[in-house]
Amino acid sequence: MIINGDVEIKPGHSYILMSNHFGYLDGFFVYYLCFKWLNKKQKLKGLYTMSVKKQMEKNWWLKYCGSFSVEPGKRSVDESLTYAASLLSKPGNILLYFPQGNLESSHIRYIEFKDGIYEIVKRINGNCQLIWSSNVLEYFESTKPTAYLNLLDCGTNQEFDFEVFKQKVNEHHLLSMKKTVRYTKDPRA
Repeated sequence: MIINGDVEIKPGHSYILMSNHFGYLDGFFVYYLCFKWLNKKQKLKGLYTMSVKKQMEKNWWLKYCGSFSVEPGKRSVDESLTYAASLLSKPGNILLYFPQGNLESSHIRYIEFKDGIYEIVKRINGNCQLIWSSNVLEYFESTKPTAYLNLLDCGTNQEFDFEVFKQKVNEHHLLSMKKTVRYTKDPRA
């Protein structure tokens, strides 16, 4: 795994570490970032992950990794979002979050965000730093892939603008792909 981008961690904050959601290993990549990168810069107090209820039912062990469930489209979604915000109202806590809401290829060029991140951020009392990681896998000449974890500081909840956030992350994700993948322009475009 190669971590690209040095994000300055703000002390006395909680943190949301977000990533593109392309497969089963995503959770391991963000846990790696938490323990090998973020925890060295700022000691974490609590580590939580919001997981879709169906995944929690399939993978019972997730509850032992700090996961709690959300069930999109149900009334209980409001409780899950409020719970996430309450966790983030305490400095030192971190929430691992995949704002796409579903699995997509790591090579997509545009990430579609669900409103959950907006709903969580607006409910946080206190200071929270938002960090994005565009994770791209490539094999090149190896039989094992290399994971490129490309970090972006998305500011804090105090200055959060959902539209600016989406634009910033999508520009970063496309740039991350261009740096990592053999990226060519489509001559038909």
